[in-house]
Amino acid sequence: MSAGVALVLVSHSAAIADGLRDLAGQMAPGVLILPAGGDPAEGLGTSVDRVTEAIKTAAEDGRHVLVLTDLGSAVLTTELVLELLDEDVAARVQIADAPLVEGAVAAGVEAAGGAGIEAVRAAAEQAAGRPAAVTDEPEPATMAEDAGAITGQVTVRNPLGLHARPAAVLSRMMAGFDASVQVNGVNAASVLALMQLAATQGQVLTLSATGPQARAAVDAFIGAVDEGFGEV
Repeated sequence: MSAGVALVLVSHSAAIADGLRDLAGQMAPGVLILPAGGDPAEGLGTSVDRVTEAIKTAAEDGRHVLVLTDLGSAVLTTELVLELLDEDVAARVQIADAPLVEGAVAAGVEAAGGAGIEAVRAAAEQAAGRPAAVTDEPEPATMAEDAGAITGQVTVRNPLGLHARPAAVLSRMMAGFDASVQVNGVNAASVLALMQLAATQGQVLTLSATGPQARAAVDAFIGAVDEGFGEV
């Protein structure tokens, strides 16, 4: 069994790295997320020692490690650290070419679902896509769905809509089904795609799913939205 994937957040600001650790951690329970922000003098910059310590801790127990960075020099610091690490540790570390905030959220949710390092990195690097347009109607591709597709609709009930926490709950849930599910034309297993819908209270969501567990996935999605995520 895989030892899992941990995240290391390298930022020029300790406050940014710490805050993002808290944000991503709320949406990725069980995933080890370590901040490595600021320079040795507690100012803006990066620290080889801090990045080294974070990566070594993240890689314990055989875990793979995905590093996300904010600026180019943070990448250079991380690359220097990898050159200095033992080969067996460095071999389990990858650097994502991804936006720090969106990438950390997407990677954390993917890792929480048990994905391997390649899938976690891919989720992070796909996080820079443009926001999807909000619509009550399915996209043309969804309207031309397979004859065997399972469909459904549900109205968002909670006052804050599909903000980060509900989006993370839904995306993790959908990732657990043997089904391909779309909501208003976007991938329901992608936390960022759901957040980018910006669906507000009263918004109608249209679902289309295919696969062996399509019906179960649609029913689970509708049930979760109907329950209001503890906010109603």
